[in-house]
This record gives sequence, structure tokens and C-alpha cells, in this order.
Amino acid sequence: QVQLVESGGGLVQAGGSLRLSCAASGRTFSNYAMGWFRQAPGKEREFVAAISWGGGPKNYADSVKGRFTISRDNAKNTMYLQMNSLKPEDTAVYYCAQQKRPYGLGYKSEPEYDYWGQGTQVTVSS
Repeated sequence: QVQLVESGGGLVQAGGSLRLSCAASGRTFSNYAMGWFRQAPGKEREFVAAISWGGGPKNYADSVKGRFTISRDNAKNTMYLQMNSLKPEDTAVYYCAQQKRPYGLGYKSEPEYDYWGQGTQVTVSS
């Protein structure tokens, strides 16, 4: 059974930074593309960023391009999301997810993912 555990969320002022981590276990982490999604209060969950199985091609939502960086350390079975220049509209619960099929690129679509973490809260104050 795959387990994904997010950490690193918290309260930060606008303009600040946070780094989220997602620790994975249960199947060969390095074989699977990973993604970050977020859900703000009263809104649907949305795509944030994704990274291919090998760490090469990356995909970002337009709203975070140039501010967020996704990365992975396959030796540590961990994915990261470095968030800089945070804005109040970045406030949300952030989820990591693992794609269903191995050796894939980082897709934006939720149906491509079959395992999800429990989420970590990020709150950006103005």
C-alpha cells in the first residue's frame, strides 16, 4: 500500500517562503511521476505542479510559475515544493499525489493519480 505524507506547511507572511515535503513509501518511488495539488476554502482542488518519474520534465500551473519549484530526491523517496514570493491567494491545503502508471510525465489531470496524501495547510497572511 502506498503512503504519502506531506509536511512543511504553516503560517507565513506575504512575500515569504515555505518548502513542502512529501515522503513516499509502498512502491518504487523513482518509477512514478508525482504532483502537487491544492484546495482553497470553498474552491475545487487544483493542479499546482508535477514532475516526471526521472525528475526531468516539470509542469506548473500558470499561477505559480516563476515562484514555485518542484523537485524530487529519488534516493530519499521524497518530493519537494519550494514556494517563494507567497501570496494570500496561495492559502490552501496542499496535497501530494502519485501517478497511476510508471514512467510517466508530470500530468495536470487528477484522474492520472491514484494515491494522495492527507494534505498540509499553508496559510499566507497579508
